[in-house]
Amino acid sequence: MDRFSAMRAFRTVADTGSFSTAARAVGRSKAVVSKLVSDLETHLGARLLNRTTRRVSLTEIGRQYHARCVQLLADLDELEGIARDAQAAPRGNLRIAGPQTFGELYLVPALHEFAARHPGISIDLTLTDRFVDLIEDRFDLGIRIADLQDSTLVARRLADMRLIVCASPAYLAEHGAPHLPQDLAHHACIVDTNFRQPWLWPFESRGERSTVRVSGRLAVNSARAACDLAIAGDGIAMTPDFVADAHIAAGRLQPLLADFATAPRGIYAVYPHRKHIALRLRVLIDFLVERWAVSRQ
Repeated sequence: MDRFSAMRAFRTVADTGSFSTAARAVGRSKAVVSKLVSDLETHLGARLLNRTTRRVSLTEIGRQYHARCVQLLADLDELEGIARDAQAAPRGNLRIAGPQTFGELYLVPALHEFAARHPGISIDLTLTDRFVDLIEDRFDLGIRIADLQDSTLVARRLADMRLIVCASPAYLAEHGAPHLPQDLAHHACIVDTNFRQPWLWPFESRGERSTVRVSGRLAVNSARAACDLAIAGDGIAMTPDFVADAHIAAGRLQPLLADFATAPRGIYAVYPHRKHIALRLRVLIDFLVERWAVSRQ
C-alpha cells in the first residue's frame, strides 16, 4: 500500500464528505479511492469513516487521525516544495493585483524587467483601485498602499509613499498659497475619491494628527487625473509623491504645507499566509524589495 496516497485519499473523502467527489478531486476512479481508504483502515486496524448510501462521516478515531493527517501531508508538501525549489528555476503563473496609477507608473515597468529575468514565470496582472480579496479572487500577490489593518495576510514593506499637497504656479499666482491646513477652506480643492475619506485631508504637526474638510467642484478616482487637473490650474490637489515628484521637479507643480505633512505610508506586498511560499512568488517579492528600495530613494 502506498501509505501517503491512501492518506491523501482519506483526507479528500473526509473534506468533501463523498467518495465520488473525492475521486474527481484527485483524478482517480471512485473504486480506487475506496480501496485506498479501506486499505488504510486495514493497516491501522480502525474504522475511520462511517459509510451509508447517502453520506460519509468521520468516526471519533477518524476525526483524530484526520487532524494529524492534514498536518502531516502539509508538512510533506512543504518539504517537497523546498527540495524542488532548491534544484529548479522558478516556474509557473503568478496572479497579481495592484492599484491603478502606481501599477502603471512602477509595477508594470518592474514586471517587464522581472519577466525578462525569469522566462519560466508567466504573469497575470490586474490593475484596479477597488479592494481585492486576494483569497476569494485567487490572487497570489497584492500591492497595497495603506496603513494595513490586522488580517490573515502576510505583508512585506516594499517602499514608502508620502502625500503631497500641491498646485500649479499659475493657480498660486492668482489665488495665493495656503500657509496653514485650515486655509484650504478658501481654496478650490481637487479630490481623489480613492481615499477612504476623500473630503478629509490628513495633516500632522508636532506629532498631532488632524484632518481638514476640503471642498471643490472636481472629484476624480485617479491620482494621475487629480495631478493633471492641478497642473491645468483647476485647484489644489493632495496626491502621492510617486505621481507628483516628476511634475514638481519640472516646475509644473509647487509643493505646499510641507511642514504639516503626515508620516509616510507603506507600499506593501501582501499575500495569503502559507507555511511554504512558492519559489516564483518569493523571487518576485525579493526582486520588488530590491528594485524599489533603489528606485524610490
